[in-house]
Amino acid sequence: QVQLVESGGGLVQAGGSLRLSCAASGRTTFSSYTMGWFRQAPGKDREFVGAIRWSDGSTYYPDSVKGRFTISRDSAKNTVYLQMNSLKPEDTAVYYCGAEFEGVLATLSPDYWGQGTQVTLSS
Repeated sequence: QVQLVESGGGLVQAGGSLRLSCAASGRTTFSSYTMGWFRQAPGKDREFVGAIRWSDGSTYYPDSVKGRFTISRDSAKNTVYLQMNSLKPEDTAVYYCGAEFEGVLATLSPDYWGQGTQVTLSS
C-alpha cells in the first residue's frame, strides 16, 4: 500500500515562501507514478495545483499557480516537494499530496492521498 505523508505547512506572511514535502513509501520505486499536489480551502472544492511525472521530472501547473509554485522530486528520498513563492492570502488551504500509477500530468486522479498539511497566510 502506498503511503503519503505531507509536512512543512504553517503560518506565513503574504509575499513569503514555503516548501511542502510529501514522503512516499510502500513501493521499491515510484518511477511509474505521477505525483501531484492539491489544495482545499474552507467551503471550496479541492483544487489541483500541479503534478510531476516521477520517471522524467516533467511537470504541469494550472494557470492559477504557474510561475509561483514549483514541484520537484528527490528519488533517493522518495520525496516530492512543492515550493510556493509570492504567497497570497487566497493560497490559504489544506494541501494534499496524491499519487496515481501512470497518471497523466494535466488530469491527475490520485489513487492514493496523504492526510494533508495546513497552510495559512496572514496579510
